[in-house]
Amino acid sequence: MEWTGARYADGPTVEVDTWIGAPPERVWDLVSDIELMPELSGELQAARWLDGVTGPALGARFTGSSAHEALGEWRTTSYVVECAPPRVFAWAVEDPEHPAATWRFTLVPEGGGTRLRQWVRLGPGRSGLSQAIERMPEKEQKIVHVRLREFERNITATLGALKERAEGAGAAAGTAGA
Repeated sequence: MEWTGARYADGPTVEVDTWIGAPPERVWDLVSDIELMPELSGELQAARWLDGVTGPALGARFTGSSAHEALGEWRTTSYVVECAPPRVFAWAVEDPEHPAATWRFTLVPEGGGTRLRQWVRLGPGRSGLSQAIERMPEKEQKIVHVRLREFERNITATLGALKERAEGAGAAAGTAGA
């Protein structure tokens, strides 16, 4: 696990990785299935491709609906900014040139399986978190720290669920969308 940055303007990041006893192609099928992600996430409630797209492709768009006890409910549109099966899948939230956040899965063959990394960078665009900071600027570092810890915890849980699915007996049969 790795964190960088303490202020929102610094573009703070979190990265967590795990080793999965499955080939990158199987892991790719899971991480690039945005409709599966709500089953694995505590915040993401729903996700769906837009514009008739049915899978990941550079420039493709999808919506996500999320909920958080302190931040409320929100909906975003994300843009696929990196798509190199079975190695990298990344998306920018809201504005690809000035995103509220950028998320990335990186898959590397390792030891007969896959080293899977999930990474997120906050900002530089506005988000619910930047609005909270504007209301309480004196607490910016605490707000950012708490959110990074939440991301670390959530990413760790997501990677654990992906590992379980990828290594499970029925993993090769595919996944059900939401």
